Amino acid sequence: MAGHTLRPVKPTNLTLQQQLIFERAALHGEIHIPGDKSISHRALIIGAALEDSLAVANLNTGSDVLATVNALRTLGADVELARNFTLIRPTQLCDATESLNCRNSASTARMVLGLCAGANLRARFDGDRSLRSRTMEPVAAQLRAFGARIETEDGHLPATIAGTPHVQTRSFILLSPSAQIKSALIFAALYAQTGITISNDAGSRDHTERLLQALGASISFDRHGIEYRTGPLTATPIKIPGDFSAAAFFVVGASICPGSSIQLRGIGVNPTRTGLLDALVAMGATISLSNYRQWNEEPVADITVQAADLQAASIGSEIAARALDEIPALAVAAACARGTTTIRGVRRLREKESDRLSTIARMLHRAGTPVEVGADTLQITGRPHITAPPRSVVETDGDHRIAMSAAALASVVGPITVDDAEILDVSFPGFAREWSAAQR
Repeated sequence: MAGHTLRPVKPTNLTLQQQLIFERAALHGEIHIPGDKSISHRALIIGAALEDSLAVANLNTGSDVLATVNALRTLGADVELARNFTLIRPTQLCDATESLNCRNSASTARMVLGLCAGANLRARFDGDRSLRSRTMEPVAAQLRAFGARIETEDGHLPATIAGTPHVQTRSFILLSPSAQIKSALIFAALYAQTGITISNDAGSRDHTERLLQALGASISFDRHGIEYRTGPLTATPIKIPGDFSAAAFFVVGASICPGSSIQLRGIGVNPTRTGLLDALVAMGATISLSNYRQWNEEPVADITVQAADLQAASIGSEIAARALDEIPALAVAAACARGTTTIRGVRRLREKESDRLSTIARMLHRAGTPVEVGADTLQITGRPHITAPPRSVVETDGDHRIAMSAAALASVVGPITVDDAEILDVSFPGFAREWSAAQR
């Protein structure tokens, strides 16, 4: 399949971005997936709190995680990015003398705010246009209760923080499930060396809790809440699993494109993240997991995927909550399934890097797929409606997950051009190269 490769397109006079064409072709072989982005952020922030150096293998090197690296360095952290590992050495953190540029990373902004609150640091946070549009008030409100002084611009970045030497509140109720807000509070407690409790979690991602547990923290947690008790941590080397959210697009591409067969090794299969697998299996996908093990309390497995004839399904809000970052990929699978798929519990997609409900609908409409977007639902009618889209550019609105979804869709109905190749580096540097290699 030498002709089925990715082709860079020179920018037109209407765009400053480098465009990219994804082709129609099956996927084969073993796929390399970068380290988990969510765990990478957390490993860096926890590492900067330790009294000994922490070695981290397989750190995600996308621009989101590099925003956290740079933010920590601006606060005085010693972070060395080497070829095969990352080393975080113990240092005394200090007030930021320049703004922390969080780029497009809400994880950086929200969780480093927690660090500053607990470490009694002053800093100014800012980000790109997309990040400035995302709300920071929910995390700011909870950290104010902790004792920090935080000012935002109508609940958004830019924001300033002055941490606190005197913790005011140690018991928190989450107004809505949020792994980032929950983690910000845990990091505030970690750096302030105080215990806290958090309730009303409702099963959000638990990477922070698992990582702290792996390092010896006194922490207990379930789907409803967390109790963190202060105590010493051990700088046990960390190995980060492959990012399930990045793997999702290969899983979907191989499921929908006839003749595909792929293997993904060492992928994180934390149950708070694998709703996509449950949804695809309900649609008739041929997916198997093997070689289960644990890396630093995180469940890991190898995933094998073969093409299948997918059927529509009704996907409830519980599964959607465990697949929020993967809904764009799931929507592509629904477009290639027979019948009408309904996905419930998706309203939070409007608060991501783009309004993902709108960008998903726009992309699938161009491929002839009927899509209905409700207040909290996404309804997609697939085969036989899906067709090759006209040769126009898919507008990603600066959202890396929409660009990767376009690649999966193109495997069936391509070629498809996306408007910005560079945004793939947010979470998956080398995505286009890996996708092209899988189609040869």
